[in-house]
Parts: sequence; C-alpha cells; structure tokens
Amino acid sequence: MGVTRRFFSQWQNWLGLLIVAAFIFLALFAPLLAPINPDKQESVARPYLRVPQPPGLGAPLGTLPDQTSVFENLVWGSRNALTFGVTVTTVIFFFGTLIGTIAAFLGGRANSLLMGTTDIFLAFPVIAGVVLFNQLSNVMLMNLLQTTEYAGYSLEAIQRFGLEETLIPFLSPLMKINPSAIAFSLFLWVPYARVMNASVMRLKRVEFVLAAKVSGVRNFRVMIRHLIPNAIAPVMVMAAKDVGALVVMQTTFAFIGLGKSTPWAYALLSGRDWIYSPNGIITYWWLFLPVTIALILFGIGWNLLGDGLIEAMNPKSGQK
Repeated sequence: MGVTRRFFSQWQNWLGLLIVAAFIFLALFAPLLAPINPDKQESVARPYLRVPQPPGLGAPLGTLPDQTSVFENLVWGSRNALTFGVTVTTVIFFFGTLIGTIAAFLGGRANSLLMGTTDIFLAFPVIAGVVLFNQLSNVMLMNLLQTTEYAGYSLEAIQRFGLEETLIPFLSPLMKINPSAIAFSLFLWVPYARVMNASVMRLKRVEFVLAAKVSGVRNFRVMIRHLIPNAIAPVMVMAAKDVGALVVMQTTFAFIGLGKSTPWAYALLSGRDWIYSPNGIITYWWLFLPVTIALILFGIGWNLLGDGLIEAMNPKSGQK
C-alpha cells in the first residue's frame, strides 16, 4: 500500500485535514468573512460602551471590551496563526535539515563541531531568547527614536526640519519584527538537525549511497537525490506537529507580554479582568471560549496530520 493510500485510509487523518483546511479557508477569505480588521481598532457596537457585549446581530460571537468583534479577531487570528506557524516552521525545517545533513555527510571533526554547536543552541532556553529580542526590538528601538541626537542632528532639529517622516520608513520595518519568530527560528532548529543527522549517518553507509559515490556522483547530488529524500520523513512529521505547537507558544508568550501581540492573544488578554470577576467565566464566556477552542483545534489539526504522516511513512504499517 502506498504512502498516500495509507494516509487517507485513516479517519483521523481526514479529520486533521478537515480542521487545517477550515483554518486555511478562514485565512484566505478573511477580508470577505470579516471585512473589519481588528488591528484597525474598528467597532461593531457603540464606542462608549466599555462593557463586553454578548453575541448579537452585529457581532455573532460578542465583542471585546474595546467593542471589536470576537468573530473578527477569530477570523483574522487564523490568518496570523497560519502565517506565523508555517513561516517559522519552514525556516527551522530548512536550516535544521541542511545543517544536520551536511554535518553527517562530512563526518569526523566537522560533524563533531556542527553538532557541538547545536548543543549550545539547545542549552539556551527559548523564553530567554524571546525576552532578549523583545527588549531589543522594543526598548532599544524606542530609545533610538527618543535619543537627543541622531546622525548628527538633535531631536529638536529633527522635529524642526520634519525629518521624522524620513526616518519612520526606515524604522517601521524594525518595529514590525516579531521577537517570537526570531527566537523560535534561532533556537528551535536544533531537534531537526539532530534527527536529520542521525538519519543521514545511518543512510550514508547503505549500499545504494556507497554505489553512487563509487560511480562518481558528486557529493551535492548524493545528498540531494539519495540522502535527504530517504532521511527526511521523521523531520517532516516534526514540522507538521510544530506548526500548531509554535502558534500555541507564540500566543502564550504574547499573552504574558512577551513578543508581538496577536489577535488571539489580544482577545484573551483584553477579557482577562472580566473573566476573573465573580461568575466571569459563565457571564462573559465569549471572551475566552471561542479563541480557546480555536487554539485547541489548531493544535489538534496539525498533530493529527503529524501522527498520520508517521503511520503513512512507516513501511511496516502497510504490512499489518
């Protein structure tokens, strides 16, 4: 039985695909499903009402304390989650696979040096990286904007000559950097490199790889055509699971004030005080339940796909 048939023969894999497809649908059609982007601080209720409003005609899932729609946060948050999860996972997947393959193929001291470097990154806690880059992107950048002198001009001179508008286009991209994305990309590629390294170390002694080397095939071609395709299955499984896990981690860090805020984290954070009030969970359920369910389903969907890939890519599973 082929990989594709094994994958689609399990109902859990269909469920995972359905959940992931639903989030992809929400992300792609967010402007149609929720024309008002919550990042623009639009309101669907009267602006002077600071109490979260229950589900109604203008807001099918209720509103947050600032009167933005929970439904719109949910829809646009799906786009944010998919963009973040897929992008960061692709980065760590690429670098982890590349470093692990090169280290194993070279072997000897090169392998020891590269894998020793991965151990250094492995020992560094991810949360410390998020804190570090959060400080660099926020505090240091704000200090730069508020400094008394910039490129030989005093702050008063910059304001007098209207140079703020000239500087903002150069500084605004720095303000959009997501500290969580940087920290995850720098420190979470290590497991991929370790798994890929072990797989390639085993495969490079297999007969068909040795035969390719003896026949004069270049090292790069050996890695691309023989080693990576046959060793990448475990890493692909890790990547599928990490898309959901990274989004949950990002939302958690944003909720506690580390990293760039996301629509889902903002929805949970803005309704926190109302939830903590007496009977708040029952009274203001719409402030946490929709986003919490979305986070759970997002993680479950990608985990189901990862579990399905494990079974589908295991040749022994087809012999049962």
